Amino acid sequence: MKPNRIIISRTDSIGDVLLTLPLCAWLREKFPDAQLTFLGKNYTRDVVACFACIDEFISVEEIESMPVMNRLNFIKADVFIHVFPNRELASLAKKAKIPMRIGTSHRVYHFLTCTHRLNFSRKNSNLHEAQLNFELAKPLGINEIPTLAELNPYLSYFKNPSVNLPDFLVELDFSNTILLHPKSQGSAMEWPLDNYFELTKRLIERGKTVCFTGTESEGAQFRNRIPKNKHIIDTTGRLSLPQLIKLCELSDGLVACSTGPYHISAVFEKKAIGLFSSRKPIHPGRWAAMGNNSRALVFDQNCQKCKKEKKCNCIEQITVDRVVSQFE
Repeated sequence: MKPNRIIISRTDSIGDVLLTLPLCAWLREKFPDAQLTFLGKNYTRDVVACFACIDEFISVEEIESMPVMNRLNFIKADVFIHVFPNRELASLAKKAKIPMRIGTSHRVYHFLTCTHRLNFSRKNSNLHEAQLNFELAKPLGINEIPTLAELNPYLSYFKNPSVNLPDFLVELDFSNTILLHPKSQGSAMEWPLDNYFELTKRLIERGKTVCFTGTESEGAQFRNRIPKNKHIIDTTGRLSLPQLIKLCELSDGLVACSTGPYHISAVFEKKAIGLFSSRKPIHPGRWAAMGNNSRALVFDQNCQKCKKEKKCNCIEQITVDRVVSQFE
């Protein structure tokens, strides 16, 4: 099969989208003449724009605003891959009569809407999220799920955006700057804010500059507690997403929980330190950032509560000392 247009649908968060990059890169190399279209949420557009292997981005919001007949013409393709299941998009792809519609068999509606249904479980698998995406490539010719080491070279398809940083950052010594991204908009288990402030103090003592990052609403939750120091900079609410991506690329490293900026920093081979619970399905075995310099820390890999998949706050017990040691 030589498809003319392939749609990769992943309508969730930035980190999830970034972990779909290897699949997109594989599709580009497998089908060099095909148009690759990424369908995602509009707020991930600037991230996908950094994927040199993608030809086009369309947003789910854009589709939802169209009359039904326009939607059908808009998503005409030869292959539609439901990386993130979406009932409405699955129905739409069927109505558009896309010849190959690929999805997991673990969604009942896919039995009515997909031509190819792959039987695998993300929640119960020991594979990484980036590897699990390749289960959906089996109808397109993938025979074995690649190892993470085999997927890492695909990160080179992620390119730095052409954007200028704001004036208050341009004179930073970026090679000595660590980014701290304390919040996750509720998408992940979070390390306590007090730990971030203690980490800030310790990094400053070691001659580092610290930048706090986050959205305006996230910054409002802790901005008034950030220590006053010329080597501490609050960028929350002051950067566009392309500027944040640029800052991740320039800085020496980043500390965060399992959230988008952690994955962005890791793609650029920075010291991306992720703080995790060891509980499935949110454990680092599935969600650790890719990249050769990323690190995922848990308090106890054998935490009994986490092993029983019970709610557990053991992430709060990861010590500041352990995080500081990652930069020594």
